[in-house]
Amino acid sequence: MSVDRNTPGKPSGQPATADAERRSPERTPVRPAPGAAEALPATLRRNAPLVPTDTAASRSLAAVIAILTFLAALCAGAAEMVSASANQWQGSVAQEVTIQVRPSPGRDVEADLARAESLAKAEPGIAATRVFSKQEAERLLEPWLGSGLDLGDLPVPRLITLTLGTPAPDLKHLRAGLGEALPGVASLDDHVLWLQRLSTMANTFVGAGVGVVALVLVATGLAVAFATRGAMAGNREVVEVLHFVGADDDYIARAFQRRFFGLGLRGGAIGAGLAVLAFWLAGLLARAWSSGPAGEEIEALFGAFHIGWRGYAAVLAIGIIASLVTGVVSRLTVRRFLA
Repeated sequence: MSVDRNTPGKPSGQPATADAERRSPERTPVRPAPGAAEALPATLRRNAPLVPTDTAASRSLAAVIAILTFLAALCAGAAEMVSASANQWQGSVAQEVTIQVRPSPGRDVEADLARAESLAKAEPGIAATRVFSKQEAERLLEPWLGSGLDLGDLPVPRLITLTLGTPAPDLKHLRAGLGEALPGVASLDDHVLWLQRLSTMANTFVGAGVGVVALVLVATGLAVAFATRGAMAGNREVVEVLHFVGADDDYIARAFQRRFFGLGLRGGAIGAGLAVLAFWLAGLLARAWSSGPAGEEIEALFGAFHIGWRGYAAVLAIGIIASLVTGVVSRLTVRRFLA
């Protein structure tokens, strides 16, 4: 039996065409081995998303969005807290006015105090009056002059606080009456200058907080734009195949928008949740420290360290806005990339 040279190990009597047909992939399809589908790239598997989200780049982008959302939420919550505290301070200060009685040579300061108090009580709209003693007036100077000083020889002004009622009194009439009865001795301070400065400070802080939130959202949009261009560059072949089979730019842009909106929603939810948790823990710590001197100073400056429902609503709104910015920026970036 002769052996064909072209087909070693086979008898020469068998035709070569039959052997070729048996080995032809068109006649005998080759089935992939078990587990071969898992070896394919993620973008070539069946039902694989156009923009994979379970990648290192996607997780990094979600982490960046979460961090930026957390910072923006902290700024918004702090601005709301300062605004609420400033409103509380303004309400407290606006409910009181002060009469200052200055000691003068040859005059009885106690008689002047009694005269000024009687004029204030006679004014309609004054709910209550309180005369500060000499020791209380000197104690008010301790934050500037220190304690342990003998201020007996100094002409320390005496104060009378007036609590305003409803309807509000005519402070111009009271000021004129004090000027006639006690000229050069008694004066009325309605704290208007202090209220204006306090309002300016609060508005400045709130404006700075809004500006920081806007900058953080812009940074979020820039990060999403760079991530979208990277994803487009990494999926260029897939995009070309989609164009070849008839997919238009809107279809591809919607696919990227859905994926990046999901990433933005995840990052925004994590960042907003961490901000809410941070404010809640800060409130717990403030209440725990409220018994000490430091806690009293913190409470005097920030109140109870509670941002209220408006603050929590602002934090949640920032999380939603971050996800919307992510989706919109990704869509615009894709459309510009495909143009």
